[in-house]
Amino acid sequence: MKLIKRFLDSSIFFLLGDMAIFSFEAIKNIFSPPFEKKETLKQMFEIGVSSLQVVSLTSLFTGMVFSLQTYLGFKKFGAEAYSASIMGVSITKELVPVLVGLMVAGRVGASIAAELGTMKVTEQIDALFTLGTDPIKFLASPRIIAASLMLPVLVIYGDVIGIIGSYIVDVLVMEMNPTNFVESILSHFEVWDIITGLIKAVSFGTIIASVSSYYGMRTEGGAEGVGKATTFAVVTSSVLILVADFIWGKVLPFSLKG
Repeated sequence: MKLIKRFLDSSIFFLLGDMAIFSFEAIKNIFSPPFEKKETLKQMFEIGVSSLQVVSLTSLFTGMVFSLQTYLGFKKFGAEAYSASIMGVSITKELVPVLVGLMVAGRVGASIAAELGTMKVTEQIDALFTLGTDPIKFLASPRIIAASLMLPVLVIYGDVIGIIGSYIVDVLVMEMNPTNFVESILSHFEVWDIITGLIKAVSFGTIIASVSSYYGMRTEGGAEGVGKATTFAVVTSSVLILVADFIWGKVLPFSLKG
């Protein structure tokens, strides 16, 4: 019993509890006025538009590599005609949402943690308290809104780029018939596959923004503390994205066709 109590009293549980309380407070503030429209739009641009380049490269080569390996693997069994259908489902349901989430966590999560961490160590956040402004509502909530809205947009964009990458490999490199490629995708493709990816994207965006804001606003120790906060934000966000992906995989039905 003492061992169990010591385990439950470990710092990791206090950290997760504090992070959960912070996230709940930030999400709750989203629905109460005043609404930080200007800051939200700014963050939507930073998270969405500024991430297009990395999302494009990630999605394109994900589609190309996955299609190449799938085609070659299926060819061993004479079933290469089905490679495109497997690719379409895998890209929209799993690969693009997760990889886009991880890429955005690395780019945006680090940026949020560094920005808020710098504000914390230079006492700008304390100044907001002094002026009667809630720092969580002013700083964290707009970032959560922006990330939750822009991640699904990036995922849809990534789906299109990923399928284009798959087309390049299957049709132009492996010389699959273009008509067969399209028919193979459409034969096993459902709108639910896209919806599943978008549900995951919303949760991933919330995780990235809330975790990064938490570490940024809890930063201590000057420049070294900012560096640690940035690292912890990216690592924690990435791990939680993978955990959330597994949970969604168990909770959401694979298909609505029964």
